Amino acid sequence: MGHNYAKPLTSGQKMERLLTRIPPGWHIALERQTGEATWRALTHAPNKEGSWSAPHADPADALEEAWRNNRSVLV
Repeated sequence: MGHNYAKPLTSGQKMERLLTRIPPGWHIALERQTGEATWRALTHAPNKEGSWSAPHADPADALEEAWRNNRSVLV
């Protein structure tokens, strides 16, 4: 009996998907934590302030959290 399981996205695929969803005029910043293997991300609309994501091992996860936290200010 066959099953159709969805393959999870790779980090690169997830990043590509996120970058197509974030509007072109938005600020995007990725930051690797010094001395750690974790990343934080920030994204926000022009002339708005956004909040940084929590640290994540995968930069795509950090960007996804920042996008979810700050997209409510879409203009």
